[in-house]
Amino acid sequence: MNIQSTIYVLAVVNLERSAIFYRDVLGFTVNEIGDPGWRMFVKDNCRIMAGYCPDATPASELGDHAYFGYFVVDNVDEYYASVLSKGAEITKPLKNEPWKMREFGIRTIDGHRIMIGQDLAK
Repeated sequence: MNIQSTIYVLAVVNLERSAIFYRDVLGFTVNEIGDPGWRMFVKDNCRIMAGYCPDATPASELGDHAYFGYFVVDNVDEYYASVLSKGAEITKPLKNEPWKMREFGIRTIDGHRIMIGQDLAK
């Protein structure tokens, strides 16, 4: 048995606003998936399924538990410049780390935190 892929599943309080953020700021494609309360955000090999959950505890109130993913990219400097120019909230500036990753962190409009990095060992 092999795991073929992963999909992150996130609760969001405003599905349309989240779709706009993932599309316009992070460069994802937004797909309808047959249920009006859900969208699939896709970029390369990364998929995020976002569900409208108006009664969920906002991620912004979860502190460290709002951290949901780490995206490994092939050009972190380019992606950092892109999301920065589009107004993403940066939670950790771009820098080289002792664990051989060049990385930065962002917070989505729903308060979810994402780390984005490039493997310096490659």
